[in-house]
Amino acid sequence: MEKSIHDIDFEKSDSLVPVIVQDANTKDVLTLAYANKESLELAKKTGNSWFWSRSRNKLWMKGEESGNTQKIKEILVDCDSDAIIYLVEPSGPACHTGEKVCFHNNLK
Repeated sequence: MEKSIHDIDFEKSDSLVPVIVQDANTKDVLTLAYANKESLELAKKTGNSWFWSRSRNKLWMKGEESGNTQKIKEILVDCDSDAIIYLVEPSGPACHTGEKVCFHNNLK
């Protein structure tokens, strides 16, 4: 089924939806970020991963500072229209620490 940006339930969580970023080839989960309507529109328009930074309170494109961009191959929407997956081709590590994925710590 096809969905549009207008179908996304941004109101459920204070104008943001979680975005799981997954490597389109390996299926590794790279990171979890958040998108508002504007960042999702930019992602659709440019083909690059755009998000809303909750800590910096601003839009950001993955790789704008590090150069580690993520080219979006497909965007998937969950059944409730309140969570998204970006299937991407990464051009470097996803994590700001330099790790390939953000989920590299084990919980004791």
